[in-house]
Amino acid sequence: MRLGIILQSNNPEHIWNTLRLAIASLKAGHTVQIFLFSEGVEIEDVADSQAFDISKKLGEFKSLKGKVFACETCLAVRSKSESKVCPTTTMKELVKMIEESDKVLTFG
Repeated sequence: MRLGIILQSNNPEHIWNTLRLAIASLKAGHTVQIFLFSEGVEIEDVADSQAFDISKKLGEFKSLKGKVFACETCLAVRSKSESKVCPTTTMKELVKMIEESDKVLTFG
């Protein structure tokens, strides 16, 4: 199955659970793409805590060949030029991800 996930939250627990699901899906043999949208593009600014090891989960997701993209416009609204953790992309690519996915989930 091809899973598309839209993450539009900077809430640590939302991010952490999104990554947990994405990792479990990859380990089950599915392909997963995460599109960071709205506050989701702030993922690299959210500090790890004892409860939510976001950077570790993001690293594991990427090591399992998961793909993650950040909305270029959402970054610009926050005066960020690019994401350090993933490539930037546009709404056109979000539409493409939705079209190519068997299932699309939104967190946030």
